[in-house]
Order: sequence, then structure tokens, then C-alpha cells
Amino acid sequence: MKKKFRIALAGNPNCGKTSIFNGLTGARQHVGNYPGVTVESKSGFFTLNGVEIELVDLPGIYSLSSNSPEEDVAFVELTKPGIDLILNVIDSTIPQRSMYLTTQLAELHIPMLLAFNMSDDAAKKGLKFDIPKLEKYFGSPIVQTIGSKTDGVRPLLRQLAKTLNELEDHGVPMLSYGADIDDAIQAVSDKINALEVKKFSHIPARFFAIKLLEHDAGVMRLDEFKPVWDEVENQIRHLRERHAIEADTFMADCRYAMLAGACRDTISMTREKRREISDKIDAVMTNKILGLPLFFLIIYITFWFTFTCADPLMGYIEQFFDFLAVRVAEAWNPDTLPYLRSMITDGVIKGVGGVLVFLPNILFLFFAIAILEDSGYMARAAFVMDGIMRRFGLQGRSFVPLVLGFGCTVPAIMATRTIESERDRKVTIMVLPLMSCSARLPIYALIIPAFFTQKYQAVMMLIIYIIGILIALLGARLMKATLFKGDGEVYLMELPPYRMPTFRSIMLHMWDRSRMYLQKAGTIILAATIILYLCNTLPEKKVFSKDYSAAAAQVEKTLILNDSQIKSLESAKVFDAETMTAIRKDRKIPADQLEKIKTDELAPAPKKLVEAAAAGKEQLQKLENEKSAEKMEYTVSGRVGHLMEPVFRHIGFDWKLSTASIGALAAKEVFVSQLGTLYAEGEADEKSTPLREHLRSNYTPLQGFCIMLFCLLSIPCLATLAIIRRELNSTRMAFIEAAALLILAYIITFIVFQVGTLLQIGTKLL
Repeated sequence: MKKKFRIALAGNPNCGKTSIFNGLTGARQHVGNYPGVTVESKSGFFTLNGVEIELVDLPGIYSLSSNSPEEDVAFVELTKPGIDLILNVIDSTIPQRSMYLTTQLAELHIPMLLAFNMSDDAAKKGLKFDIPKLEKYFGSPIVQTIGSKTDGVRPLLRQLAKTLNELEDHGVPMLSYGADIDDAIQAVSDKINALEVKKFSHIPARFFAIKLLEHDAGVMRLDEFKPVWDEVENQIRHLRERHAIEADTFMADCRYAMLAGACRDTISMTREKRREISDKIDAVMTNKILGLPLFFLIIYITFWFTFTCADPLMGYIEQFFDFLAVRVAEAWNPDTLPYLRSMITDGVIKGVGGVLVFLPNILFLFFAIAILEDSGYMARAAFVMDGIMRRFGLQGRSFVPLVLGFGCTVPAIMATRTIESERDRKVTIMVLPLMSCSARLPIYALIIPAFFTQKYQAVMMLIIYIIGILIALLGARLMKATLFKGDGEVYLMELPPYRMPTFRSIMLHMWDRSRMYLQKAGTIILAATIILYLCNTLPEKKVFSKDYSAAAAQVEKTLILNDSQIKSLESAKVFDAETMTAIRKDRKIPADQLEKIKTDELAPAPKKLVEAAAAGKEQLQKLENEKSAEKMEYTVSGRVGHLMEPVFRHIGFDWKLSTASIGALAAKEVFVSQLGTLYAEGEADEKSTPLREHLRSNYTPLQGFCIMLFCLLSIPCLATLAIIRRELNSTRMAFIEAAALLILAYIITFIVFQVGTLLQIGTKLL
């Protein structure tokens, strides 16, 4: 007996295939994408009686007809050499519909084991199976499983061990389509056999003959079978003209007829079928009136849960890496390799932090999505929203990622993996950056109060969000009509019964997505963050417009205390004993103590000293900020900002806004801190009053609106581009996305600014 086997796991969507896969392989899984498509590939390994088994989880499909990317992938995988066994998972609550795929898999003549999954649900419905008789119909062993339970796959393991021992004796009967069709199949098969195609020598010629007679797109694309096209067309014409038979529909009817007979003969109802709990729940959850409000409530809870639970952990991660950067900087002598020191502390460490900071979002989001998927509600969500989303060229499942995009685009893009259609998934990913994520909020929070009075602030915020939503939906409609144009896709909306998700399945789901993010996207994000850091820090300026060191030294001199001033502070008991010791030693008041003192409670002399120290601290900070601004202007980013100014002037941007936009590639909120640096206000935040005053004195409300509009529509952060590249499996698509959004942002902002300027709109504070 062989020591290694390769098993293909096939089945319809929602048949419990993932539960079976997780139950067999546990954590020994590899997840990725099939080459050239966004369809997920997943393989896992497990050992059975000393035999190593690779389990290849094929995409969920309803047939092998190559009508979708999923079916194409399944066809390619199943026709490759090396598949020892097909493990076909059947939803035993709807066996007749689930086994249509089985009839097509049987034509491959590869040994097959049928797993009648969800057998507990089938029993609750009153279904009783004559397993030995069913096995004779399909020529394959059948085992009943409960994939959602830990011990539910044990019968499968026992049967699998037995089946692998008997592969040589395994025979799959050929389905007869009637004398006329069978003659046509044989004629085409003879032509195929004459070609002696080595690539497919392990698959019966009959399988390909059937596919060619059905005009299956996947087989028709294969150059190896082009020499038999004439024979195929002759046989199709013969069947149509002599027997009034359309080969493709007739063979499908034959399969359904065989299944109907087999099920009628082997499946019985032990009691009258009564309305199930799932039906009662669906009467409310998919109700025309209640369905939509309940859906929005569940999505809101998912949104709230994800970002509320993730936010503290994200804060802890940021604090930890800030702490680590400070500690490394303190331990590393500033005179020893200063550039490397700076890059490690401010580039590498903060870059790693920039990767890991998204991890809590991804963990909690996919925890919530796993519950929605495994419970069966996600299918209902798609059903409820499908009618609305179809108007914009998308499907119901696209709505959930779009809503999650308001929180963070990175996990929202990963959430598109729940969308079956490759075209819809690509379009959803491409428009997701237009949803205004939480990282843009600091920009809005800085700009809106700077230019708009209280009564207009909420309206401006709402307008910005609505613009993003409208452009995203219109963009989706446009892309489905042009770039991703194709024949109308028909989706079977399966509404599986509600189930209780298992903790193990949820944890594996979270683990898969988190590992994928860290391994694939994380490396790209880290590399891009370091490159952007270098652009924001190099080259380092050596000669400044004034001698900042001398100016700082002059200020420091004014802060030196004489003996009488120190005694004055001691007698007033302004500071504690430890602080006074430090003052006597350094002969100046520690800067970190100034904010703790209430000067209005002090006597005139000590008050004057504290105020002078505070003023000196402010002067020193101002000098440091001015120096940082000069440094930033001298860097690659600053120089590019100057180069961009002639072009970006037409959308209301000067070189400072252009430079800050470059910094925003690292993370959108960096726009605010970088603008603070350029205006010599240090790393300001969105609440900075001095920075708002700078903006108000240098720009108009129209320019302020254009800043928000450009930041909304332009290139997203590097993390988003990295995850787009990962999910679409294409660097080219990530670059196209970045370029398209930049052009879109520029054109729309240009129109708004030029029309506003022409009509004198937004030239005064609103």
C-alpha cells in the first residue's frame, strides 16, 4: 500500500465541506490563491494509520460545467494527475440536489467516497437512507458524518482507511444516456483516443467527449481537443436533426432523472415533514418588512464588536512599539551609526508595529464573520441585500465588506472572500478604498472646525461620507459594464439550515486569515513603510537657515537659576524634595514638572520663575519644530512635494499639502502630523488649535473641502494596496488601483476647485 495519498475534497457551497476539512486536518493547513484567479486554494495534511494524506479542498461548486472561476479551478484540479480519491461531501438534508455534482464526478472514473454530511439535521427532517442500495447506484462507499461535531468525522476516518486499502478494486459505474447519446459519446471518444493526449491519459476519453458534446467552456478551451471539434459538431447536428435531441440539456435531464429514481428508491420519510425551526426564523429574518432593519442591526453589531474590541488592543500594540523604539534609542549611542539607529527605531520597529496594529481588527472581524457564516445567517444577508446591490452591478454579499470599510479597509477587503463571484469580488475590492475609513477621520476632524462654523460641521462630514458612497457605487456599476463585463451570472441562493457554530471552526477561521495577512501582506507593508520612512527622513539637512543650536543655547541660558531663585522656590515649597534636588543639580526647572504646577496659587516671585521656564520651554519647542520643518522640506518627500506643486496648484494644493499627501501613504492620519511638522507645530493632532489657525490663514474653505475630497478619493494607505495585491494575486492590479484613484481624485477635486473659484464659492469662513 502507498504511504502517501492525495485526496480531493469536493462538494456544493454550504454542504459543511469546510467543517469536514477542518475536522480532518486541524491546524495543518495552507491557504492561498490559485494562480491567476482570486479563488481560494486550501490544502491540509493529516496522518491515518501511518499513511500521510494531503487533502485538497476544492472551491464549493454545483457542477463541473465551467460556468464560473470556481468550477474552472475544480475542473483543472480534478483533471490533473495524482488524485487518488475524491471525497465528495453531500448535504444529506437535500440529497437529490447535492448529488448532481456526484454524477459528473463519477464520469472522471476516479475512486470516490461519498460523505453524507449533516446527517443529524437529515434525521431531524425525518429522512432515512438505504445506504447499501445507494452505494450500488454510485459504485462508491457512503459514510454518514456530522462535520460540525468533533467526533462527527470519526466514521469518515474509519471508512477512509478501508477505502484507501481497496482502491484497486474500486469501480465507478458509467451512467447511460440512452443509445443515441451513448453512440455519439463513443464516436467522439474514439477520436480522442486516437489523439493519444498524454496530459489526460489518466482520465477516460468518455469524460472529455461528454464535455465537448455539452460545449463545456473549460474543455473547449483546451488546444489538445481542437482536432475533434468537427466530429463533435457532426454528432451534435446528427442528434438534433435525426433525433430532435439537444445534447447538453438532454444529458443534464438524464442525470436528474437518474438521481430522482435513486432517491425515490433509497430515501424514505420516517414521519411527515414538518416546518423546521430554520423556516420559522427565516419568516422573520428574511421578511420583506423586518429583514432589512434586522440585517442593518446585525451588521451594526458586527461593526461595533469588531472595532470596539480591537481598538484597545490596537492602542496597546502602538504603545508597545513606541515604548520599544524609545528603549532601543536610549540603549543605542546616538553617535554610533546614527542613520541605522534612526532607521531601526523610527522605521523598522514602527513598521512592524504598523503591520501588527491591524491584527486585532482582522481577528475580531473574522471571528464575527465565522459566526455569521457557520450559523447560516450570511446566506440570508446576501438574500436580503441582493436586490438593492444588483442595481449597482454587485451582489448581496458585497454589502458587508462595504460597510466594514467605514472602519478599516484592510480587514474589509479580506472579508470579500465570502463573495462567490470572482468578478463581483474584484469590483468590490476595487471600490472599497472609496469608503471613508476611520483613518480619514483625523483629517476631517482637523479641517472641518478650521473652516466651517458649528452649524455646518455635521453637514460637511455627512457630505464627505455620501460622496464616497455614491462614487463607490457608481464606480462599481461602471466597472461591471466595462472592465469586468461579462454574461449575466445566475447565482443559486442556498439558504442552509441555521446551526450552532463550533468554537474550533471559528478559531481555525481566524487563524487562517491572520496567518495569511502576516505572511503575505505584512511583508509588503513592512517594506513599503521603511521605504516611505527613508523618503521622509533622507537626505538629512546639514545647513539651516539659522543656527538653531545657538538660538537654543541662548534660550537655555535664560533658564539657568541663581541661588536666590532656587531658595525662593524652596521656601515657597513649589516642588517636592526629589524635584528640588534635580533643580539644585541642573540649576533649572525640569520641563516635565511645569504642567503640574498651578501658577495662580503661587506667590509672585515663584510664579514669575515658573512662567519664565514655561515660556523658555515653548521657545525651545518652537525652535525644534522650525528645524523639523526645514528638515522635512529638504527630504525626498519635501522635494517631491515642491515638484508636484505646479500641477497640484490647480486643485488648491501648495507644496506643504502635497508633501503631507505623500506622508499619508503610510497611513491616512499621518497627513495631520506631517502637516503639523511642515507648519512648525511639531507632530500635531487633529485637535491642534495652532495648526487650525495656520490652515485658516493660508487656505479658504473651498481649499479645505478640496483637501478632504482628495484625501477621500486618492491613493489609499500602503496597507490597503498591499492587501489588494494579496487578494487579487496581482501587483499590476494594485498599481492600476493606485493610479486610477489618483487620477479620479485629481479630476474630481480639479472640477470642484475650479468651479468653486469661478463662482466664488467657499472663499469665506462658513
